[in-house]
Amino acid sequence: MSELYIGLMSGTSLDGVDAVLVNFSGTDYSVVQHTYEPFSDALVSGLLALNTTGADELHRCALAANTLAGVYAKVVIDLLGKSGVASNRVVAIGVHGQTVRHRPEQSNDDADPAAATGEKTNGGGYTVQLNNPALLAELTGIDVVADFRSRDVAAGGQGAPLVSAFHQVAFGRADDAVAVLNIGGISNLTVLGPLSARVPDDVIGFDCGPGNALMDHWCQQHTGQTFDAAGHWAATGQVNHGLLKAMLDEPFFAKSPPKSTGRDLFNTRWLKAKLADFPAIKPVDVQATLAELTASSCASCVIRFGIMSKSLVMCGGGALNTFLMARLQANLPALQVVSSQAGGLPPLQVEATAFAWLARKAIKRETGSLPKVTGARGARILGAIYPA
Repeated sequence: MSELYIGLMSGTSLDGVDAVLVNFSGTDYSVVQHTYEPFSDALVSGLLALNTTGADELHRCALAANTLAGVYAKVVIDLLGKSGVASNRVVAIGVHGQTVRHRPEQSNDDADPAAATGEKTNGGGYTVQLNNPALLAELTGIDVVADFRSRDVAAGGQGAPLVSAFHQVAFGRADDAVAVLNIGGISNLTVLGPLSARVPDDVIGFDCGPGNALMDHWCQQHTGQTFDAAGHWAATGQVNHGLLKAMLDEPFFAKSPPKSTGRDLFNTRWLKAKLADFPAIKPVDVQATLAELTASSCASCVIRFGIMSKSLVMCGGGALNTFLMARLQANLPALQVVSSQAGGLPPLQVEATAFAWLARKAIKRETGSLPKVTGARGARILGAIYPA
């Protein structure tokens, strides 16, 4: 029996929302329809501001969450209109929300109000994805599954990456190991052992570091374009190896998994601090160096954990950056670097489909996490359900 779910993904790149309508039948799935809705400049600015401490944050977070829910509802209505599917045929919407803070390893200290009053708290890790799923359910008339990361963090995990479990379903191969690299604002790697020999420990997954976020910021600042289309601007620059080394000296890169990151670390302040010792670098050379930072840090992860793989499957917006794809191939000559499109799932549909899959897991009360990937104490059912 087939079941229809919607998956919504708005990632660290802050460009907009990818939406998919997915038909599940047993263990099989197919994407019925895909659509995309860009974020307004005002919403992007507001979300970026919420990545750092500021005045009246609770109020601004609530308003941004309401705006996001409106955008999500618009894209759902558009998706159903394009597919000709009535809302009452959809079991649920799986929506990731917009990450504004991700600190799963945060420690309680004297700055913690609970600690200051002597109250005991159970760890300090947290992750925040802005959303108003109750409003989304109200606007669409469809059950909503949201807040996927918090349950894993509560179990001692990183809450990320969560897509590795879906990568098994989408890209696993019978007799070959395969690596899957998702490059959105942040990059993450999944390494899958052969399906014929798979046990849970055959899956490795973790965040590699920055993906498109820093490149997009630098490109917009110096060219006025929201991103470097196909990496054409970066391709005209020269890598500054001193700057590249200074960036790669960031301790996160040497840390062993499980690990995850976000704009809490790799942000404009981080970039400005790294550039302070290199004041004479031309903007185009900074762009080339940022592209190489993403390519080399991701390649290092593949070499360390996925070198037995025969191919590297690329998804996310980074898969559309032909210059970045070429740099990855140059850094990984023993692997075939290919787009997820070759496996039947276009790069910009992978993460949204993953959250439709995770929503289905939640509705069926099935675990959707991989403890070895996130570091949690065990597999957990992910997501909170908001009935329509």
